[in-house]
Amino acid sequence: MADRARLVGVNHVVLEVGDLDEALDWYGERFEFELRGRHRKMAFLDMGDQFLVLSAGRTQEPDGSRHFGLVVDDASKLPERDFRDPWGNRVQVVQYSEIQFSKTDSVLAGMDLDGLEKSQAARQELREKGLI
Repeated sequence: MADRARLVGVNHVVLEVGDLDEALDWYGERFEFELRGRHRKMAFLDMGDQFLVLSAGRTQEPDGSRHFGLVVDDASKLPERDFRDPWGNRVQVVQYSEIQFSKTDSVLAGMDLDGLEKSQAARQELREKGLI
């Protein structure tokens, strides 16, 4: 069906939080990020060619099985890889080297992450899909 748009990635995810300053502090204690900007009740956390949005005004109950995954350079710097933030957003952390998700060399360089390598298993997964 050539008439459908093909999914090619995720540009951003928006998380509802209670208090924006508190959320920036909470996420800042766990992750290194650049603040792309703030607008009204939203803060934009830069992740190279993607971003995460924190939006003040949580309106739903804590998440059950629904979650999102954040990719990090070194997951060993976090005490756990699966947790909830104070507003009930469930976060799963995955290490860049362990998964097929890839950034271009120029994006990695722009993020000062030159030299991040993929594990053998991740490279095999990429090869099987014809991505390397």
